[in-house]
Amino acid sequence: MATRSETIQVGGVRCERCVMRLAHALEGHEGLEGANANLMGQLTLAWDDERTSREAILERLTKAGFPELAAV
Repeated sequence: MATRSETIQVGGVRCERCVMRLAHALEGHEGLEGANANLMGQLTLAWDDERTSREAILERLTKAGFPELAAV
């Protein structure tokens, strides 16, 4: 298992409800081992690189209305 982690800045996070929507968007994503977001839009991800990719996670976030703004 090759676990990777990264913190990124995402758009669309303005309140606690947004953080909950973000969590719901990632819920059940195959290979995602952890996600932690704050109200400033910083999202720390941990994933199994053999079961999913950074791109797949970001695609799911973008479809839910949380585009990546930058790597932190």
